[in-house]
Amino acid sequence: MQLVIFLFLTVFPRIFALGGNFAQDFDITWGGGRARILHNGELLTLSLDRASGSAFQSKSKYLFGKIAMQLKLVPGNSAGTVTSYYLSSTGSTWDEIDFEFLGNMSGEPYTVHTNIITNGKGDREQQFHLWFDPTASFHTYSILWNPHIIIFYVDGTPIRQFKNMESRGVLFPNRQPMRIHSSLWNADDWATRGGIVKTDWSKAPFIASYRNFSAQGCLWTQGSVPSCGSGSYPRIRELDSASLKRLTWVRKKYMIYNYCIDKKRFPNGFPPECVGGD
Repeated sequence: MQLVIFLFLTVFPRIFALGGNFAQDFDITWGGGRARILHNGELLTLSLDRASGSAFQSKSKYLFGKIAMQLKLVPGNSAGTVTSYYLSSTGSTWDEIDFEFLGNMSGEPYTVHTNIITNGKGDREQQFHLWFDPTASFHTYSILWNPHIIIFYVDGTPIRQFKNMESRGVLFPNRQPMRIHSSLWNADDWATRGGIVKTDWSKAPFIASYRNFSAQGCLWTQGSVPSCGSGSYPRIRELDSASLKRLTWVRKKYMIYNYCIDKKRFPNGFPPECVGGD
């Protein structure tokens, strides 16, 4: 019986809820010591200087779930820098669900850049400003990903939803397990005002901080991709009325770019998910 249980757990995904410890749950992937795990695994910092940025990724892969992390972004003049926080699979036809925080000049708001890539194809960008200073204290950024919907949350407020519309021929990331990734890097060729404002290296090192990671979902080990089963993560199909009101508020007041209304990019008609979806 023990052998049967062991084989089952190594082939199929497991229901998994994790209150994270960075030392146990993540690997530093690059940065030459610029990424640091502190306070017995409760805090992680990434830094960027002229020589290099830094990054980390989860040891585990997930197939669906709700992932949350508290971030405190680079303060002061962070123009040219990008702090990314995302889920991603591997290979040339990878899936990815992105938060990217584009730095700014002092006193100007950060831009929260979101994107969804399926089968190696993205071009689904939406961008927002925030209703608070994300450098003054920690705030929670969450991704809910299930077979029906993807929702981006900031402090529990939904800012974007992307529904499964495979019936319309829209690709949806539901077959590839993904790791959690984050990186801090220089992108001053495009990140701030389209690359007009460059990184001021006299302000380096630039530092972003992370704490209170949590994951509720299916922990993937190996094998083909079956159904994850019920009860392992929030399986909502759509936002409730109160959440929809908050989403509408964010989009009305703080959205600054939406690919679904960019006629220059789509002169022959918008993507099908833009009608009643994204």
